[in-house]
Formats: sequence, C-alpha cells, structure tokens
Amino acid sequence: MITKSATPHYRIASIPADGIGPEVIDAAIQVVEALAKTLQTFTIEFEHLPWGTAHYKEHGRYIPEGALDKLRSFDAGLFGAVGAPDVPDHISLWGLLLAIRGPLQLYANVRPVRTFPGTKTPLTTIDSRGIDWLIIRENSEGEYAGQGGRSHIAQPWEIATEVAIFTRVGIERIMRFAFEQAQSRPRKLLTVVTKSNSMRNGMVLWDEIALEVSKDFPDVTWDKMLVDAMTVRMISNPYSIDTIVGTNLHMDIISDMAAALAGSIGIAPSSNIDPTRKNPSLFEPVHGSAFDITGKGVANPIGAIWSAAEMLRWLGRGEEAGKLMESVEKVCEAGILTRDLGGKEDTKGVTKAIVEDVRRRYGKE
Repeated sequence: MITKSATPHYRIASIPADGIGPEVIDAAIQVVEALAKTLQTFTIEFEHLPWGTAHYKEHGRYIPEGALDKLRSFDAGLFGAVGAPDVPDHISLWGLLLAIRGPLQLYANVRPVRTFPGTKTPLTTIDSRGIDWLIIRENSEGEYAGQGGRSHIAQPWEIATEVAIFTRVGIERIMRFAFEQAQSRPRKLLTVVTKSNSMRNGMVLWDEIALEVSKDFPDVTWDKMLVDAMTVRMISNPYSIDTIVGTNLHMDIISDMAAALAGSIGIAPSSNIDPTRKNPSLFEPVHGSAFDITGKGVANPIGAIWSAAEMLRWLGRGEEAGKLMESVEKVCEAGILTRDLGGKEDTKGVTKAIVEDVRRRYGKE
C-alpha cells in the first residue's frame, strides 16, 4: 500500500487480460512510468496478474482462489479488456470483470467524455468548444445484477427472465456520488436519466430518491430525462449537458454513444470506483477486447492512458494526471493519431510520442 515516505509509492495491479488489452495496458504503463521518472514526485510499480481467457482455458476459471484478497493488497488496478471469440461473452464477463466489481463494491463507474484537439466529431452541433461530459453509471445492480433464470429449455415455451434489481441503498449512494461530482464541476449541472414512464417501479424509485438527495445540494441545478429522449438531446443540444447519472444498462449504452460522438470509443476511459476507499478501484478503457484488430498494432492507446490518468487522480496525484493529459492533448493536436481518429500512426507511434512529450515538457534541466 502507499508508504509514508517523502516520495509516495504506489503498487498497481496490471490485468491486461484479452484481445488488445495487453497492447494498450503496456502503452499506459510506459507512459505512467515515464511520467513518474520525469516528475520525480511519486514512484510506481506495476505487478502483472495473468488473469483472462488463457487462464480460464488452462484452469477452468478466470481468476484464481484468493484473487480478491490479492487485489486488496494493491492501491489500484489497471485493467485491459475481457472477451474472446471462442468463449461466450456472458461467461468471460461474469468470470472476470463482474467477479471483481461486485465483491469489491466498485459501485460507481465514472466515464469522462471529451473531444481532443486535432480530432473530429461526427456531430455538426459541436463547435470549437468540443464536448466535456461526465457520465456516472451505477455499477452494481440494475439489469446487470444477475437475477433471473431459464426454464423449459429447448422447448417452444422456453422462458428466460432477467430481473432488474434496484435498492434504496444502491440508488441513494450513486445519486449522492453523482451530485457530489456535479457540484465539483464548474457548471454544477446534473441530468438524471431514467425510464420511469414505462418502468413504473424501479425507475420511479430512482426519480423519488433523486428528488430527496437533490435537497442536500441546493447549488446543483438538475433535471430528469427519459433515456430515449436523452439520446436525442446528446445529438441536438449537446451543450445543455454536463454530468449525467443513470442505471447500469442505460449508462452502458449512453456512454458508448457519447464516446463515439466525441470521436472514437478508442479514447474513452472509465473508472470502477469504491467511493468509500475500503477497496482498491479499477481503471479500464471502454473499448473492449476488439479481436478484429488484436495483434495488428493499430489499437488506440489513449483510452488506456486516460484511464491511467484517472487512476493517478483517484490516488491523489491530480496535478500529475493533468500534466499527463496535457501531453496527450498536445500529441493529438499535432496530428499523431491512430486510424480510428483519422490518423496514420500505430499504437507504438502514439505511445512513443506521448512519452517523448512528457519528457520534453516536464524534464528537469
């Protein structure tokens, strides 16, 4: 854990896992290590944990016995992606990522979205100001709680149920977290996304708790949107949006859409956070395993690098995270981009450019 020395030291669990995960996590580690050596304000070490589909195929499970206790010995985790073409997605996801999120109560999934200099957005409603949104996804219940089942399998009357679980404690804690995040941003603006016109139980409870929690944040302006209407608003009136909170399923979809609107899902980061700090939080790019480009060296490393910057911010290294993101922006502005952003560079080229910018910009003479 963090040592009490003049120079703080951090131990990070590296879980590259599947697909392009190892490529982009390697890039993020290179950049963070270069930042630490250049600034000399903190030290950091990464320990590789070989959990993923290869581990599953060899041992019959994605994570070993005692994996959660192992993770608790670190200050944070940096995760790549999970999923393989020859393993059903529900097995890989529940075997690895959800097997960590739930028991460690990483109930706040935070996904910042913004455009970078030198990149293009498909939205004609976006001008030179770009996008700057913060999406907060409830990360432990809702439609992804794993409740439900199947019966009469292979019969014409086969039944499958997926039960969405919404609890007062789960909604209230993510709502309070969302209001706090909105309060910390300049615009102090929050949009609560539900579907309470047709989902008359769980979503109505979301509405009621949002109203209750809002009374503790009189300086935050908030409104409510149905999820389908929210997709239209993101396109037609993007500057009316700042911070967004919603359910596990709704924000899973909304955040991917937002990343695409900002230019590419390849740049999108995420943070799986335990706001109580009782457990280490996990940081990962949004893009997934992307087996169609695995091994080609063309994956965009910015999502993983930005996730690493969010990790540093969560660890209390906000100034260093800001410097890292400044280098990322300068590299993008210079046109050093991967193909998904309209550039010609590969993964290593973008990573090298960011490392060099960090050293040149912040190196001590």
